[in-house]
Amino acid sequence: MDLFFILSKLFWVIANPGNFLILLLVLALLKGWKKLSSFCALCLLIITFYPVGNWLLQPLESRFSPPTEMPDNIAGVIVLGGAEEAELSSVWQQPQFNMAAERDMAILPLMQRYADAPIILTGGSGSVRKPEFRGADVLQSWLQGQQLGNRVIFERDSRNTFENAIYSQGVLPSGVEFNDPRGWLLVTSAFHMPRSVGIFRNQGWHVIPYPVDYYSLPASFDSWRADLGKNLHELSIGAREWLGLGAYYLTDKTDEFFPSVAQEVSLNE
Repeated sequence: MDLFFILSKLFWVIANPGNFLILLLVLALLKGWKKLSSFCALCLLIITFYPVGNWLLQPLESRFSPPTEMPDNIAGVIVLGGAEEAELSSVWQQPQFNMAAERDMAILPLMQRYADAPIILTGGSGSVRKPEFRGADVLQSWLQGQQLGNRVIFERDSRNTFENAIYSQGVLPSGVEFNDPRGWLLVTSAFHMPRSVGIFRNQGWHVIPYPVDYYSLPASFDSWRADLGKNLHELSIGAREWLGLGAYYLTDKTDEFFPSVAQEVSLNE
C-alpha cells in the first residue's frame, strides 16, 4: 500500500469541510476561544442556507462539455468506477449504486452505439479498511443480470484515478492501443473530469471527455436553500476535487493543474 494513497485518505479525514469545522469548533470550545467558535458557527449557518459548493463545482463541471457530435469511430470507452456501493451490495446481495450512477448508466447507450468498441470499467476499492469490496464487481454482477457482462472489460485493482489510468492499460485486448488517435471516450462525473483528463493524458491516453453526473446550478446570491446535508455534501465534493487537482499536480501525476480542451489540441499538434 503506497504512501500517497494512505496520506491522501488521512488528510481528507481532517480536510473534509464538515469534519474540519466540527474539529475546529470543538477545539475553540475546549480552549475558550470565543471568536473562533463564533466564526465556526457562522460558517455552519451560511452552509446551512446557501449552496456554497456551487462556487467550487461550477468551474469544474463547465470545464469540459459533452461532445456536441458523437464520433463515428472510437478506440473504445473507459468508464471510471465510483458509482458502485460495493460493501452495501455485498450485505444485501444485490447491486447498489450511489448518486454518481450516471457513470454506469452511460455504458448501455454507448454499448449500443459502438457495438464493436471495447468498453472498460475501471474501479477497485478506495477503502483502506475494507479493500475486499470492489466497485467493478458490483457492475459486473449487474450487467450479468442483463446478459451483458461479456461486453465489458473489468479492471478491479485500481484504488484511485491515477491507478485507473495505469491499470487499465494492462487489461486492453490484444492489438488495442491506449494512445489510438481515434480516442477513447472517457466517462466520469463532470466535476471529476478535469483531473481525470490530466491524469490520463499524462499516461499517454488519447481521451475524448464524456462528462456525466452534474451537481451544480448557476451560482447566484439568491439561490439559497435550507439543506445543510446537501449543501455540505456538495461543498465536500468541490473541495476534495480542487485539493486533488493540486495534489496530483504537485506529485507529477499530471502535468496540468487545470486541464482544458485547448491543451488537448496543443498536445496533438
